[in-house]
Amino acid sequence: MTWWVVALRLTGLGWYIALCVVAGILIGIGLDKVTGLSPLFTLIGIVLGSVAAFWGVYKMILPVLYGARHSEMTGKGRDK
Repeated sequence: MTWWVVALRLTGLGWYIALCVVAGILIGIGLDKVTGLSPLFTLIGIVLGSVAAFWGVYKMILPVLYGARHSEMTGKGRDK
């Protein structure tokens, strides 16, 4: 994996986290309006959005980490 592919992948992580958390909040606010339970679903949405965001980040980071380890072990991918 080249350095710019890694850079683009890591740049997208911030947007992914923001979108997951905002989606959880918006869904929670919508459910609060429907049910009338004002802070309950918003708080649940924040928690579920955060968990989904960090789980997704974990899954996205694994190939980057293992790709870096693989290139270190084999000696490939070094800039000269």
